[in-house]
Amino acid sequence: MNRKQTRELAMHLIYQMEIHQEFTEEFVLKNSSAEPEDNNLAYYKLVLAEYLKNRVEIDALLEVASDHWKVDRVNKVEVSILRLALTEMLYIEDIPRKVSINEAIDLGKKFSDDEAGKFINGILSRYAEA
Repeated sequence: MNRKQTRELAMHLIYQMEIHQEFTEEFVLKNSSAEPEDNNLAYYKLVLAEYLKNRVEIDALLEVASDHWKVDRVNKVEVSILRLALTEMLYIEDIPRKVSINEAIDLGKKFSDDEAGKFINGILSRYAEA
């Protein structure tokens, strides 16, 4: 499993947390359907731990970057992708911001539509410039 697939796995888990409104380590442990291979396991655990620890701050930044749209009004798939990307941009130093943005756009196109890619790009680029 490569980093792109691992990132997708993490996004799915963040999405499940949103659907179930359960943001706990226990939920992550119970619902990790597959674990990445050793070379990406550390990334997977780190990104989920950082998201859980900083979820409130991440959502507050999302609201500011999205011109104060409430996070709960945005498509849950897109919110999950944005949360993952912001977690990477804020807390995982070895991933360049451009990589996080491009990967998020790709996830948006894959799991939503081309408009989602544009929306995600706009939000993340606005944050990156600020």
